Amino acid sequence: MKIVDHIKNAQGKTLFSFELLPPIKGQSIQGIFNAIDPLMEFNPPFIDVTYLREDYIYKQHANGLLEKVAYRKRPSTVATCAAIMNKYRVDAVPHLICGGFTKDETENALIDLQFLGIDNVLVLRGDARKSDSSFIPTPNGHAYASELLQHVADMNKGKYLHDDMESPEKTDFCIGVAGYPEKHFESPNLDTDFKYLKHKVDCGADFIVTQMFFDNKKYKEFVDKCRQNGINVPIIPGLKPITSSKQLISLPKIFHLDIPLELSEAVQACKSEKEVKEVGIEWMINQCKELKEMGAPVLHFYTMGNPEPTKRIAQAIF
Repeated sequence: MKIVDHIKNAQGKTLFSFELLPPIKGQSIQGIFNAIDPLMEFNPPFIDVTYLREDYIYKQHANGLLEKVAYRKRPSTVATCAAIMNKYRVDAVPHLICGGFTKDETENALIDLQFLGIDNVLVLRGDARKSDSSFIPTPNGHAYASELLQHVADMNKGKYLHDDMESPEKTDFCIGVAGYPEKHFESPNLDTDFKYLKHKVDCGADFIVTQMFFDNKKYKEFVDKCRQNGINVPIIPGLKPITSSKQLISLPKIFHLDIPLELSEAVQACKSEKEVKEVGIEWMINQCKELKEMGAPVLHFYTMGNPEPTKRIAQAIF
């Protein structure tokens, strides 16, 4: 079922969902199941599966020369989605990224997703490789999320890259995109960010999932400005509790977000990491209760493979 239909059928009730990473290369799918099982009591209608682009390693040969080799750290998101759907009978939402894929490879992945009966995709540009200072598109690949989104939208109309199929079947993907309540770090200003977001919706985006945030005012202002700009699709808040003191530095650095003074001071006043975790969970519980009152359609948690904090939050609010 499409995410927009899950939201419609909920009739105003806030839903619960979460996101996880495929297992690291060499590990079994059981690690994923262990991260999902504790959260199934909250009846998530869908589970997101992220995708990390390939990176590089350097192999040294006997002659001393180094060979730069691309490698993928995690198994296929498509395979992980199939395993989740088969075991739990819930919708899996694969992330599609630009980096690391040609347009043909992207189309082949979408054909596989359609074949598996997957109804939803989340379209993202993706991050730069660790070895690159900025995002570098794959040759003959998509450079922007809007281009990738247009590719999916074209397939929904029966338009494929090559005209070598007789009566090609139209796909019917529900397409999600990312939103940034505190502005994408590469955008020169918030107004430009909304311009690009509106373009994605006009191209066919059906819903928005936000970057994590810790101040609900930022989410409300983001939703209000979306509506003012003619963006009327569901806007799902992305959430993650602070669980360690190091995150006061790492989260703003990686995700370019602000942590409210009240929260940062509460974390800094803690005498142990256990106390930090309790402060972060309590903050997120209050944040989620307020988001439900504000009418958020779904509370979407970035679990990072650790279900315990999310489970405690969900127990307090659902």
